[in-house]
Amino acid sequence: MPINSKYIFVASMDVDTEKEALFNEIYDTEHVPNLLKVPGVHSATRMKGEPFALTLGGSTRSINHEGARYSAVYEIDGPHVLVSPEWAKAGEAGRWASEVRPYTRNRSHALYKVL
Repeated sequence: MPINSKYIFVASMDVDTEKEALFNEIYDTEHVPNLLKVPGVHSATRMKGEPFALTLGGSTRSINHEGARYSAVYEIDGPHVLVSPEWAKAGEAGRWASEVRPYTRNRSHALYKVL
């Protein structure tokens, strides 16, 4: 997967089971499209963690997914994007803030500089 931006921002979280369908609908149809309109945001990819098997050193072991179940990865120009007025406005737009955010937990955010 080629990364063309200088920074990667990752937002991870869990959501209450009874709100999962709404979470996915709003994330895909409102939240990500709103954030993609922010200057300096170039792409967004959503992911859901899964358990897996891994072979290392001749031994295979099963690994459970740890941490938040859902993550979104954003390619951005730099840390300044995350404190811009446009980012703040996009993060509160639509139904995300009132209908989804209250049902999320185990939230974490990380910023990575692409080398």
